[in-house]
Amino acid sequence: MPFVPLPFVVALLLFILLWVVARREDEAAPNLPFLGLILLAALQSVLTGLRWGYGISAVGYIAPVSAAIMPSLLYAGVSKLVRTNDRRWPALLALHATPAAIVFVLVIVWRDAVDAALVSIDFIYAAAILWLLRSGADGLRLAPFDGAVPAYRAIIAAAVTLCLSGMVDMLVSFEVASGHSDRAATVIGIANLFILVLVGVAAAAASQSHVPLNAPEPAEASSPIDTGEDADTLRRVEGLMQEKKLYRDANLNLNRLARRAGIPARQISAAINRATARNVSQYVNEYRIAEACRLLTDTDQSVTEIMLAVGFQTKSNFNREFRRMTDMTPLAWRDRNAQGTSPSPATLASS
Repeated sequence: MPFVPLPFVVALLLFILLWVVARREDEAAPNLPFLGLILLAALQSVLTGLRWGYGISAVGYIAPVSAAIMPSLLYAGVSKLVRTNDRRWPALLALHATPAAIVFVLVIVWRDAVDAALVSIDFIYAAAILWLLRSGADGLRLAPFDGAVPAYRAIIAAAVTLCLSGMVDMLVSFEVASGHSDRAATVIGIANLFILVLVGVAAAAASQSHVPLNAPEPAEASSPIDTGEDADTLRRVEGLMQEKKLYRDANLNLNRLARRAGIPARQISAAINRATARNVSQYVNEYRIAEACRLLTDTDQSVTEIMLAVGFQTKSNFNREFRRMTDMTPLAWRDRNAQGTSPSPATLASS
């Protein structure tokens, strides 16, 4: 009976996940680095199975290089949701290919330094990703508000996984140096099942927040913001929400909101954070949920029709935000408030 290593099963699951994510249809450009990350995680799992399941040691020259590419792909995917970049793609490619090139050289000339290099790459990129997202979910300025919070959580999970991968590499190096290479195989097998699946799932979740086409980045505020500016910022944003119903735009993100308001994105984020103690995606979604409550009460539209009408793209995000604000499901709200009136965003937020 042929032996099928567990990493091969993991690889199959990741290939299926890649197929599901890649065939999603929407109007926005796909986040290619995240798709590449899922593909590379699957290939890395295949290499692990060949190395530790069938004893093919030659893959040991390939696996470290592919492992060095994964953090840069994650960072590139996050960057596409955080900011536009005016650097030419050859410069970006050279920058993010540098870690893999260093590991490739070390594999040939100084094999003992490979593990230390991989650990350093994992921690450096994890720190860089956390720095990009230091302002929370509002840092994903090019991600639609519909999925900004789930994408943020998925990216944080992936960054933490990079740190975990670095710690596993250190543990494996210690086991091999101690003469316990058999235990190293066990550690790698277990870590592969956990780390690669987590990275793949996180990349798939984050890829749901696509970057809208033609999304230029507005200028940032360079001066401190006072209370009067906060109040003026909120008035202008509230005008867009209440009069223009801008929240109905399913692809609305912080950059688009800033462009429509004529206010720097950072200024909008800071004003809403200080005034409401919420991030911008939560603030916008409150308007969406308030209108959804009204439609559930006053119309016979289906929940799916209402979800799309108010600006949500997925049921999971709609249900999550609806529960956050009302502590019940949309159908439960409709049953309870069939003869009532829908609350304002402020009422929902305070409940």
